[in-house]
Amino acid sequence: MSEPVNPQQTSAPALSTRQVIGLEAPEGSDWGVVHGQQYALLQERVKVRIGLHLTSFLLVAVTLYGSLPTVVLGLWGLALLVAVGFASRSDLGLGDADNRFIELAEMKSHAMATGTKGAVWSAGMLACAWLADPASVVLVWAVVAMLVVASSASRFGAPLSSIAFTLAAGAGGFAASLITAQYGLAVVVLMTTLLAIFGVIESARIRVAARLAESAMQEKSEVVSMLLREFEEGQADWLWQIDPRRRLKSVSPRFAFSLGKQPSEIEGESFLQLISGDGWKTGRFPPSLHELADKLKRKKNFSNLVVRVSIDGQDRWWELSGTPIVDEMGTYQGFRGVGSDVTEQRESSEKIEYLARYDTLTQLPNRRMLNEALGEALKYAAEWRSRCAFLMIDLDRFKAINDSLGHLVGDRMLGEVAARLKSLVVEGEVVGRLGGDEFAVVIRDIANRERMDTLARDIIQRLSEPYHIENQVLYVGASVGSALGPRDGRTVEELLRNADLALYRAKGEGGGMHREYEPSLHANAEEKRQLEHSLRNALERDEMLLHYQPVVDATTEEIVSFEALIRWDSADHGFVSPGKFIPLAEDTRLIVPIGTWVMQEACREAADNWPTNIKVNVNVSPEQLLETDFSATVVRALSDSGLDPKRLEIEVTESIFLRDASVARNALEECMALGCSVALDDFGTGYSSLGYLRKLKFSTIKVDRTFVQGAAQQSPESIAIIRAVVAMADSLGMTTTAEGVENEEEAEMIRSMGCTKIQGFHFGRPMPRDDVAGVFTRRAAEQRLKSA
Repeated sequence: MSEPVNPQQTSAPALSTRQVIGLEAPEGSDWGVVHGQQYALLQERVKVRIGLHLTSFLLVAVTLYGSLPTVVLGLWGLALLVAVGFASRSDLGLGDADNRFIELAEMKSHAMATGTKGAVWSAGMLACAWLADPASVVLVWAVVAMLVVASSASRFGAPLSSIAFTLAAGAGGFAASLITAQYGLAVVVLMTTLLAIFGVIESARIRVAARLAESAMQEKSEVVSMLLREFEEGQADWLWQIDPRRRLKSVSPRFAFSLGKQPSEIEGESFLQLISGDGWKTGRFPPSLHELADKLKRKKNFSNLVVRVSIDGQDRWWELSGTPIVDEMGTYQGFRGVGSDVTEQRESSEKIEYLARYDTLTQLPNRRMLNEALGEALKYAAEWRSRCAFLMIDLDRFKAINDSLGHLVGDRMLGEVAARLKSLVVEGEVVGRLGGDEFAVVIRDIANRERMDTLARDIIQRLSEPYHIENQVLYVGASVGSALGPRDGRTVEELLRNADLALYRAKGEGGGMHREYEPSLHANAEEKRQLEHSLRNALERDEMLLHYQPVVDATTEEIVSFEALIRWDSADHGFVSPGKFIPLAEDTRLIVPIGTWVMQEACREAADNWPTNIKVNVNVSPEQLLETDFSATVVRALSDSGLDPKRLEIEVTESIFLRDASVARNALEECMALGCSVALDDFGTGYSSLGYLRKLKFSTIKVDRTFVQGAAQQSPESIAIIRAVVAMADSLGMTTTAEGVENEEEAEMIRSMGCTKIQGFHFGRPMPRDDVAGVFTRRAAEQRLKSA
């Protein structure tokens, strides 16, 4: 529905000439509808217009017969008949214009049809000027002037079309007057034409303004009717009235319906008794009902008072407004007011409030409510000089279950975790879900640390027990980090941060344990933050470099390859241990650009400075393998350096099978298709990947140094594992590399077990590129001496 138009805005001064005749629409009005009402009137006077034009022509024809050639008169009449028929057809075609939106193109088309009639009359006047007596021009113009006046004064005409007819007819009359040298007549014709056009515009201005005002009033009337209808049909509000004794009077049907009664049943009954239900007998009223009774007693206005009432044993919520009634003498006569049932709105608000404060999956308090509870606990601790505690809980190995069995199983497990946690807390403790697989407990008043330690141990033990979900037995663990307030933080944010730091430490130490916050954790976190900041700029500052450790043939002890190992010489922190910055790079995904740089630099070094029979081994992170363009990164490194793909061996760890194994497998297979080989590093350190040894054709299995050191100490388990790995690799056509060999005895032991390659300090520590060049120089000199 369009916005109502103010009639004052549609008065003559507010409308331009183009707007009045329909060539332009004021903003915010249904202009086509307004003009459509005018154009729809045209069909009502079609026959009158036809008769008027034909009668006028007959009058002219009779008068000019004999002075104007008959052929000209006949052609004139025929042309006028066609023009009148064409215009009449256009009139009839607009008969429904008041029921639709009339387009500007339709207005112009009708104006052209009407203007054609004026053009025919003009042509006749010009014919008279050339072929008949000049006085005949005066006669014809008198008839045409009558038609012009009729067109401009009639309410059954369209302004644009009337102007078109007047201009067309007036142009012919003016030209004919000049041709016959009747200059006075020319002035009369010109003035008549201009005045007629002005009259059309002004009368149209009045009619359009009236239609706009009528449309606005009608629209307002419709809006009011609609609102009244909605009020009557909606049954959302009702009137109520009580006498000085608070008894109902003049009960309306709608109010009676809200009470579930007939008006006659409750007329004169106690208002408060009717809405209090069983509370009237027991004397137990909701606080809101007490408030209503107090306002009625004090005889004061009130509005939007939400009261809980009881109707037929069902609790409802009413919103009441009331005003005391006072007669001419100032005597109190009771109360009158309006009310509405807002039960649904109240329940919706309560539901929204619940959703805002509780987790929908576990029905536990959510992060917002936990923050509020922790804030109240801190205030309580500050007021009573006591202590509160915050325990942050994270599930161990939950992601693997969620990824492998699906979110439905994961959600059911989280629901079971929530139930177990609820059974462990006591009064004064709030357990909730922070999000994901993180939960928390707020202890409002902790008298001694034993409760915190005991609760943490109980949580870890209870959550580590088996879960029976969909005929499967599943296991997860739990890690707990805790912080005490106000000792470890005087604000909610500080306690959350410090408990999170303690949890991070518990997870970093293997999980399944409880760690309390210590100030050193904050120092470590700050150090980590500074390291991360420096690491983000390390490549741009050219602070990264590569060292290379040789890998030798177990039998000949000839170097077969070098493993590229990254080092960081930070301008801010000096040399940073790989054990410190590589996990940080993994966590922040900086390992992806760093790994790309390592790949490019190692390939370039091997191609430019090493013998063609020496391979380069490059370690690749699981994060790199998950990149969609990893194989393209390898191709660019090989292409830019010119290194033969057969000289590049990519080393991956078993952890790639914990992520998206199919993506990692596809990436490695693409690299193998290029001619590169792939080695499985740190084999046997804790992940089950035997199935992937069959699916993915590794070239080498690298035995972790822990097994080599164990075998050197005659550990039966380590010896058995190495022998098993060697036997399995031989059967699958793979080579084996033993890592961490530090002396000749260990090297001899590895040879006896059948390993094909050896890597360790005994054959060389990681060295800079210049030292690698020295190794090749010495080897070449030794070869020359042997050959000599």
